[in-house]
Amino acid sequence: MGPYIAYITTLAVGVICLIIGRINLKGDISTLHSYHRNRVSEEDRLPFGKLIGRGMLLIGAAIILYSALSVITVITNTTVYTYIGMAVLLAGLVGGIGILFYATKKYNKGIF
Repeated sequence: MGPYIAYITTLAVGVICLIIGRINLKGDISTLHSYHRNRVSEEDRLPFGKLIGRGMLLIGAAIILYSALSVITVITNTTVYTYIGMAVLLAGLVGGIGILFYATKKYNKGIF
């Protein structure tokens, strides 16, 4: 169990991101900071939530896939899976954060 605790923790973070993404995807933006909730108009809440949800789902899926590939690396003792996992994680984070920034800029009229 010892060496796998990091993978379990990473998996848990990914699952939390998926849950938050699913909540936001339904148009419920209650998981976001009040600053963002207050600056988005009522008619923009659903499209804003959908974009934020997609970004969070992408991030969560990338984290889970990275965790799974890291476990496969330990089991097979083949480091190529770690490199693939890191590439997937990087792509998922960049894509997901890009979607989050785009949604925030579009519906909040700016990042700050």
